[in-house]
Amino acid sequence: MTTQSLAPFVRVQQADMVFTTKQGKFPALRDINLDIARGEFVSLIGHSGCGKSTLLNLIAGLLRPTNGGLLCDGREIAGPGPERAVVFQNHSLLPWLSCFDNVMLAVETVFGPRESKPRLIERTEAALQLVGMGHAMAKRPHEISGGMKQRVGIARALAMEPKVLLMDEPFGALDALTRAHLQDELLKIVAATHSTVVMVTHDVDEAVLLSDRIVMMTNGPAATIGEILPVTLARPRDRVALAEDPVYMHARKAVIDFLYTRHRHGESAAA
Repeated sequence: MTTQSLAPFVRVQQADMVFTTKQGKFPALRDINLDIARGEFVSLIGHSGCGKSTLLNLIAGLLRPTNGGLLCDGREIAGPGPERAVVFQNHSLLPWLSCFDNVMLAVETVFGPRESKPRLIERTEAALQLVGMGHAMAKRPHEISGGMKQRVGIARALAMEPKVLLMDEPFGALDALTRAHLQDELLKIVAATHSTVVMVTHDVDEAVLLSDRIVMMTNGPAATIGEILPVTLARPRDRVALAEDPVYMHARKAVIDFLYTRHRHGESAAA
């Protein structure tokens, strides 16, 4: 996609985040400036403690910046809202509810006041079908695998029809094969829904495979954006075909160089 031609949909403007701890003030983020286009897939990558999840939580409205501001679709982000759905590493499903009811709960919260019950059911079923979980609607979380739970978590987020899908290492706790399968499924889902996605990841290959741009964070404290790498691979993408693609390899090398040559964990951002 040509994201440069699109107007910014999410804007982070000169954002700082300072936490108050028992040891005093802790500057987590410093001077974050980031524009994200509608329909763009952006990954945030960096070493542990670089503030990736903090930045995601600012966009989600779960945190308010100490300085600066954030906008979504021209409106200030002043708190959580249904236009920004979050998928965490932990699926966060309610164990006493079925897969269907876990998704339905979110659907009713967003659309219940203005839509009929049959329409709410239709939305819920469509979301579960989209992530390949139509066969397990009646099952409870303890009856399905970790990968299936994450599918339901993604379905719940998508069922809200968010303007922005925020994902905090959604596949980090899964085995390699399940992770790869869900990455491929996410590529299809994003293509079908044209979602704007911001995803936190530690995985270089995941970032290159999925993203239009990769935002590389410097080490904390007072982490900031070190570089932003455009990923110019055409879509749709196939992981097997990309294995020896020179564009893929160049992007992968650039991220690895940033993370492990210029910003090794434990060194200052200026090193």
